[in-house]
Amino acid sequence: MKAIIIILLSCLTTAAYSAEYRARQIAEGFRIPWAIEFLDSERMVINEKNGTVSLLNIHTGLRQTLFVVNSVDDHGQGGLLDVALAPDSDPERPLLYFTYSKQTAKGTTVALARAHVENNQLSQWQELFVADAVSSTGRHFGSRIAFVDGYVFFSIGDRGERENGQDKNTHAGSILRLNLDGSVPDDNPFQKAEGLREIWSYGHRNPQGLFYDAPTGQLWSSEHGPRGGDEINLIEKGANYGWATVSHGKEYWGPINVGDAISLPEMEDPKLVYIPSIAPGNLMLYRGDQYPELNNHFLAGALKLTHINIVSTDESGLSESQRLMTDLGERIRDIAVSPDGYLYFSTDSGKVFLLESI
Repeated sequence: MKAIIIILLSCLTTAAYSAEYRARQIAEGFRIPWAIEFLDSERMVINEKNGTVSLLNIHTGLRQTLFVVNSVDDHGQGGLLDVALAPDSDPERPLLYFTYSKQTAKGTTVALARAHVENNQLSQWQELFVADAVSSTGRHFGSRIAFVDGYVFFSIGDRGERENGQDKNTHAGSILRLNLDGSVPDDNPFQKAEGLREIWSYGHRNPQGLFYDAPTGQLWSSEHGPRGGDEINLIEKGANYGWATVSHGKEYWGPINVGDAISLPEMEDPKLVYIPSIAPGNLMLYRGDQYPELNNHFLAGALKLTHINIVSTDESGLSESQRLMTDLGERIRDIAVSPDGYLYFSTDSGKVFLLESI
């Protein structure tokens, strides 16, 4: 059954909410810290867009380089993208998964790799999968990682070519599901005659948020629309999310609708649409005690509108409820929760902050 779409037609007034929080800077000087991930309560791994994997002690501020991914193609929107700690990872030898843009003989695409952290460096770097998502553009790589029931999911944008969204013979514009070793699960939705077997869902434009909520067993994604029409989607097996046949956005060159409609029966409606766009850099659902008022709320870092976007969840669906850090003036790229329940976020200016209640 289609969900009711909540369309945001104007910015919310959030001065009362913003006064409840402040951002405490804990580090700076990174080259676009595209993703952050905790190894434990002290150590944070930071992916810098230029290919550097850094390690930061959030208590002392000590930072060091773990690894440089030389195969990263850092141009346009590409670079070293997401990092995620594998579930049930050995605390003495944590296993991390990475996505990044990679130059091939045919053009730039998206790759998935993994490596262990040992003796404060990365070891056993293993490239698991190179997507069939080549484009000559430097746009719309995605890409976020999530683990669900022993599988790894990761998102890839349409690579700046709209027709890719409805083409299951390319990995562009889709969310992929692989075994942890990079092989293809037998129960993925599409057989070879129907499209590429790695695809779990398709019809995506540029999904830069992907989050699995274990208590509900739901996989969520946020993605950039064109001019208007950013989306939060509930990801289902084999589903088509419409791009570019369906969109709430306008063309960049004029007030003309993108696509044929805003909803079609055979395509999944988003659970929330942002008009105007906020440019969501990530998505996560907070479940914790350190910020009781944010418990069971989605948080998304907004790039274009430079804030932390708070989304309420209840029986009626999703709705935007707050905008935090609006006065900070930072493009918020990623948000992560520490093992003890505190929220940290990175910004494109190279900083890492702790969100504090006041």
